[in-house]
Amino acid sequence: MKARDFDRKFDRGEDVTGELDLAQARRPGEEPRRVNVDFPSWMVESLDREARRLGVTRQSIIKVWIADRLQRSGA
Repeated sequence: MKARDFDRKFDRGEDVTGELDLAQARRPGEEPRRVNVDFPSWMVESLDREARRLGVTRQSIIKVWIADRLQRSGA
């Protein structure tokens, strides 16, 4: 599809998502970056218990908790 046809379809309010390659879509600033953090054993054990209780991975619970804290602090 030519750009002008795409623009026309979009401007008419038609659904253009079928024309997009969403598999290649990326959100700026959302690219994963690996970090290493050392926790004391008691903290890892507590994280694992809470993760099991919630049925999620340790990594998931760490991400959710840090994201929540950062949002509350306005960072």
